[in-house]
Amino acid sequence: MEIKRGTIVIFSTAYLPLVGGAENAIKGITDYVADFHHILLTARLKKSLPKSEKMGNITVYRLGFGSRFDKLLLPFLSTIKFTSLKREFEQPILFWGMMASYGSLGAWLLKFFYPKIPFLLTIQEGDREWERNRFWWRVILEKVDYVTAISSFLLIKVREMGYRGKAEIIPNGVDLNRFANKDLRIKNGQAIISVSRRVHKNGIDILEKAFEIVKKKFPDAELRIISDAKHEDVPRYLHEAYVFVRPSRSEGLGISFLEAMAAGLPIIATSVGGIRDFLIDRETGLEIKVDDPEDLAKKIELLFTDKALRERLVKNGLKLVEEKYQWSKIARDMNKIFLELCGF
Repeated sequence: MEIKRGTIVIFSTAYLPLVGGAENAIKGITDYVADFHHILLTARLKKSLPKSEKMGNITVYRLGFGSRFDKLLLPFLSTIKFTSLKREFEQPILFWGMMASYGSLGAWLLKFFYPKIPFLLTIQEGDREWERNRFWWRVILEKVDYVTAISSFLLIKVREMGYRGKAEIIPNGVDLNRFANKDLRIKNGQAIISVSRRVHKNGIDILEKAFEIVKKKFPDAELRIISDAKHEDVPRYLHEAYVFVRPSRSEGLGISFLEAMAAGLPIIATSVGGIRDFLIDRETGLEIKVDDPEDLAKKIELLFTDKALRERLVKNGLKLVEEKYQWSKIARDMNKIFLELCGF
């Protein structure tokens, strides 16, 4: 094996090709951190997925029988798997749990047997997960040595849970090479897009009501709600649109907004949860009231008519993503924590 500074054992309920914010964060960070071996213990979930494989800088072990029940077994299976592999791992070892999930419960269990191995927990969850998993949050945080949260909103939540240890805000990032729009010509000057699952927290019902208002004044306007596209197709949809909208009721961070900004779109958003970290009204986006379709309609119409404002939002949004939300920068910040916890 290639000599490294140590081994980071990552605990995640799911991983690629299953795609979500947590999975992209693991890949985005480990792609740029070459100092360590990366071992990932996750639930298999589908029989078509291999039990183990090398993916980028990560050796992935998928545990279970290939069913949705694998995640329930994951805390115990990952404990057994780590114990069987431990002798092969280069020292020092670091546990990195992704979200307070079934995966991180494996790291929590292992801390009883290996209390000297540091445990880093990354917080990604939104409001609904906090309310639903409040008990498990408290349990897992008792064994954590360091917390990273993807937004100031989530860091406050961690402190409210009673965690008093080391903690830092490190957001999720964007791959600018994937989302950069080299052709800045507007293909449809009245196309509104939202990359959003149809769940209550994303406020798609409010967007649809607002669009009915906009349509009366701008009959050529279009609304495209992308809820089931493959992740690799999202940049193309963004490049064909004029404005990105999601009237969220809650957000842990809101990575879809940042991807839209990276693609050269102005954003319209509510100032809730982690969105507050990057939304400055009339500078990096337009702020709207929660559950107010009339206010949203006015802001959409404003961007249809005020070209100078749109250009300013696009320019400032792209600059913000470049300076703060690139994976290369985020990985450097995470690597500092990895080195600190491993005693370097």
